Amino acid sequence: MITAGQLRASRALLGIDQRQLAELSQLSVPTIQRMEASDGVVRGTVDSLMKLVNALEAAGIELIGAGAVSDKGGRGVRLRT
Repeated sequence: MITAGQLRASRALLGIDQRQLAELSQLSVPTIQRMEASDGVVRGTVDSLMKLVNALEAAGIELIGAGAVSDKGGRGVRLRT
């Protein structure tokens, strides 16, 4: 799962706009906009969500789940080293 906040933070870390993310993930700009406007967990088809997550991971983003080990707990994102 990915939240809208994680999605926006991922784009910020990568320094890309919605259009560039749409190209990377092979999704439309309106789809990216809807995902980012979600309240909490991003909603979409399984195919769209997989394309999005795979594109972010290929670009170097590591999604941190709610139960994952981190200093403060909670969800987040970071650039893979």
